[in-house]
Amino acid sequence: MFETIGTVVPSGASVGFLKKLPRLPQRSEQGHKGTYGQLLVIGGSVGMSGAVCLAGGGALVAGAGLVRLAVPSPIMPTVASFAPEYMTLALPATEDGGLSENGVPNLLAALGGTGAIAIGPGLGRLSETGYFVRHILRQVALPMVVDADALFALSKQRAGTRGKARIGDRGARIFTPHPGEFARLTEREIPDAEPARIEAAREFVRTCRGRFTIDPEQPFILILKGHRTVITDGENVYVNETGNAGLATGGTGDVLTGLLGALLAQQIEAMAASRLAVALHGLAAECAATCLPLESITASDVIRYFPSALNYLRKVQDE
Repeated sequence: MFETIGTVVPSGASVGFLKKLPRLPQRSEQGHKGTYGQLLVIGGSVGMSGAVCLAGGGALVAGAGLVRLAVPSPIMPTVASFAPEYMTLALPATEDGGLSENGVPNLLAALGGTGAIAIGPGLGRLSETGYFVRHILRQVALPMVVDADALFALSKQRAGTRGKARIGDRGARIFTPHPGEFARLTEREIPDAEPARIEAAREFVRTCRGRFTIDPEQPFILILKGHRTVITDGENVYVNETGNAGLATGGTGDVLTGLLGALLAQQIEAMAASRLAVALHGLAAECAATCLPLESITASDVIRYFPSALNYLRKVQDE
């Protein structure tokens, strides 16, 4: 359960950068939970239930109308008790407590009303869980954030996923690797210099679109996390200017996955959602740093201070 903080103003935030970001839509007085979309977060395994809970927390504060967590059945009671706002879906588990390939039909049957998917936080690296991930990418074309252990599963994949999807229509694929995950996907070292990082990110999107999309018209975006996170669709490139060293701690990437998934569920265009999620994620860490030392900031603090970041962004853009 997260107690949010909405009145902190970050120091040192780049006002010029924030003004150039896409604007979040204002909520309608006639809106209801269905108006703002349902996000399905797929993740978790025995010993790693926290990751999927953090992703769910990010989705809650970023405005998804409904947040549903699909997890292996052994951890479902733990996940369900974490926040009363979560809906949960228990899926068949392997003997080691990860998602079983047998759960694919259960998941596909439960997708009614889902607006977007986030997959990866805390999944673990069992081979059977990898099969589960690849099935979902082949069969579901809903907008999807692919992170963490889902990226590990795809790093082992050499065949493309294209084919006729059963569910959805050309939803964006957004990959969110940190440098280590990106190195595994590309099978090469990631350069430190920013121009070279940008070019490596663009090249990946251009050359690997066919491996990871169902349809050639499907948007494919890479968010290469780190200092000055790079966001690209292979042509356009955006470099983030928010954030601080407080984000260098476990779980903050899971929070970003939930934030981004929630924006996609609200039908915000994929590149706009990517830029906003990354910038607000970093801005939330800046807000947290007004009250906490950088060493003490946790992933849960990014969720707590996200409302402050959102309030500040809107104030700056309205001026």
